[in-house]
Formats: sequence, C-alpha cells, structure tokens
Amino acid sequence: MEWSNAFKGREQPIIDLFAATFTDSEGAEEGAVVGDLVRHQLTGTPAPDLDVFVAEEEGAIVAGAVFSRLTYDRDDRSVFVLGPVAVVTARQGEGIGQQLLQHALDTLRRKGVDVVVTYGAPAYYSRVGFKPVTESLIPAPYRLQHPEGWLAQSLTEAELTPLMGKARCVEAFNNPVFW
Repeated sequence: MEWSNAFKGREQPIIDLFAATFTDSEGAEEGAVVGDLVRHQLTGTPAPDLDVFVAEEEGAIVAGAVFSRLTYDRDDRSVFVLGPVAVVTARQGEGIGQQLLQHALDTLRRKGVDVVVTYGAPAYYSRVGFKPVTESLIPAPYRLQHPEGWLAQSLTEAELTPLMGKARCVEAFNNPVFW
C-alpha cells in the first residue's frame, strides 16, 4: 500500500471513489451528494486550505480522506476538518482507512496543524485518536444535526482548549446540510 497526498491531475478518480463508495453504503442520492461535495472541495478550495490523502495499490486508488481548513475569527491556531473519508467497498474492514488517517494526521502534525476535527461515527474515529467534544469547546460553522458526532484531537503536545470566535469553513462545506 502506498500513501500519497498528491491529488492534482487525479481529481476524477478520487471523486469517483467517493461517489461509488457512498452510493454502495447510503444509496445513489447520497453518493451523488458526496461526489459533488468532493468535486467542489478539490476544484474550488485554495491549496493552503486543502489536504487530500489517498491510499493506492497497484496504481488504483483504494481509499481517500479530505481535510479542509476551519478558521476562527479570534483564534490563530491552524485547524482542519476531516471529511469525507472513503474506502472502496470491496476493501472495507481491512484497516486501510485507519492506516490512511494515521498517515494523514502524522503528515498534518509535521506541517504544523494544531487541531483536527471531524463529524462522524465516534466508534470509528476514536480508533485514530478523535474524542467527542462540545460546540462550546470547538464551535461548528453551523448547528450540528448530530452533536454526538462532533469529534476532535490536538495534534500538538498541548491539551485541547476552546477555539475562540465564529467558525468558518471552506466554500464546499458552507451549507447547513453537511452539519
């Protein structure tokens, strides 16, 4: 398995991975929504605000994880939100997603990212160090439909402390339907 964060020129296979995986697990409508989200993230987010990681085997992309910047108007820490994440359906359950996320988090830590948040299944994301947090500790850009899925971790030695100010996400996520 090879890990990479080089995605330029490979946008369509990455978009296809997300659309197919979410179609398989959640249905065609959700697959289309997630595919469009990833397309918007990859083509409409400035480079400093986006990190995309993929797992490849024999030239095929088998997993992907997208990280985009969150900013807080009264906090200068570097914060990224993870989402979405996909592993090709036939390879789920092999630990590829966890390995990819660990690689991505290690890379972001080396790049100086302070905090990573995600919005998803606590049982899954806790395997790579995410812990449940409240919106008073880490404000979300929109009201959360499932606050129990709001998770975060510090990528520094410092304990996670409240992020200050209003949260702003990248344009692709700037829609309450995703929150």
